[in-house]
Amino acid sequence: MTPRIVKTVAELRAACEQVRGGARVGFVPTMGALHEGHLALVREASRHAAFAVVSIFVNPTQFGPKEDLSRYPRDLQGDVAKLAAVGAHLVFAPEPGEMYAPGDDTRVRVGHVAAPLEGERRPGHFEGVATVVTKLFAAVGPCVAVFGRKDYQQLLVVRRLVRDLLLPVQIVGHPIVREHDGLAMSSRNAYLSSDERARALSIVRGLDAASRAFAGGQRRRAELEGLVRSSIESAVTSVDYVEARDADGLDAVGEQLGERAALLVACRVGSTRLIDNVVLGEDPPPLG
Repeated sequence: MTPRIVKTVAELRAACEQVRGGARVGFVPTMGALHEGHLALVREASRHAAFAVVSIFVNPTQFGPKEDLSRYPRDLQGDVAKLAAVGAHLVFAPEPGEMYAPGDDTRVRVGHVAAPLEGERRPGHFEGVATVVTKLFAAVGPCVAVFGRKDYQQLLVVRRLVRDLLLPVQIVGHPIVREHDGLAMSSRNAYLSSDERARALSIVRGLDAASRAFAGGQRRRAELEGLVRSSIESAVTSVDYVEARDADGLDAVGEQLGERAALLVACRVGSTRLIDNVVLGEDPPPLG
């Protein structure tokens, strides 16, 4: 069944209200260029709700002035065909003016959890994410919303947003979906040449080594971060960060980790920026 496509907030809101009397609404916000990772989120939403809604909107406010907004891949027709295959019921595909009307001047700022890591290196990014997610939640209404754990900091930002603003939304985090070789699925993987893709595998190899070391009893933060750095530094073009952080609020941690911590990576391979992570003490080693 081909999902219905709506372009306006009024249509989206009406469709969700119509079904909500007898069915729970599941929601997956995306920027399109869908891959198996996104489709896994839709399947997860369908496990929690009878009516699955997917938004496809390349949100301009979360891109910095030197980032890839103009070249971000867009394929609405192809995306809708993929969503039909996994049973999505409704696709919300607005134009920018529908989400940001002329004179739009309100932004949502999330505090502490948005400050480090991506917050330091992409100023304004999480303000744009929080703003568009709040708008989407306001349009969809009460729902179960599914986010991937690959964007781990984003997941924590959205959870904090929902908690602090008392939004009627249940947030579900879905495990990272990986390619057959372990590379975390991302729309930006399409930018990688064959050589760059091979070099990008150093990321997951480093995270896997750290995960196995942690499972074996290693708790020294520097040693675990060092396993990732030693894997990637000779392979990638540049490293933004390799950091172990508190898994719940991304607070800095001491030299000795506890029984659970997030280990997060951001780097560039060629001109493509990639992120990945593993929650030590919770996630299995990423290479199985």
